[in-house]
Amino acid sequence: MQIHRRGLMLVLSSPSGAGKSTISRALLEREPALVMSVSVTTRPRRPGEVDGKDYIFVSVAEYEDMVRDNALLEHARVFDNFYGTPRERVERELRAGKDVLFDVDWQGTQQLSEKTREDLVSIFILPPSHDELAVRLRKRAQDPEEVIARRMAKAADEMSHWAEYDYIVVNDVIEDSVSSVRAILVAERLKRRRQVGLSEFVQELCRV
Repeated sequence: MQIHRRGLMLVLSSPSGAGKSTISRALLEREPALVMSVSVTTRPRRPGEVDGKDYIFVSVAEYEDMVRDNALLEHARVFDNFYGTPRERVERELRAGKDVLFDVDWQGTQQLSEKTREDLVSIFILPPSHDELAVRLRKRAQDPEEVIARRMAKAADEMSHWAEYDYIVVNDVIEDSVSSVRAILVAERLKRRRQVGLSEFVQELCRV
């Protein structure tokens, strides 16, 4: 008998500049069973973007139908466009034993938690210090100090939701942080509820 594993939904959230994107890229390169969630969006496709890979491009009417039919695990409006995570596509990956990586904020995480708590593993990435976060934001772009100040204020708001997450990783050394997230993945994959057929497997082991 084989024990098949149900996949999990891995959420990484962080304020801008904390290193979430770098950690995500490293995970996708090193974890063959991990795939990136692909969102639907109503915004126009940009040059070089591939439908179904970068985003699933839909009309506003199609998007509204998906919201009405509860076909999105989470959704939000960003400026004049809409984004969301298709339920069926994620569920298909989970049944196949694939883990799905989500890059969403605390609001998206709350929506996912309300609908799929048993499948969800959430991690919040924190910077090592207030000063280091400011340094990282300055390195990313040549923005004036007032823009940096606004970003720091937004970061403070985002970090205030840290206690809503299952795990916290302080991203000081990037390789250490990647190793920590991979360790969380290993442990979560071994949870009983994700080992489909485990009961039958043990019964067979105990057969007289």
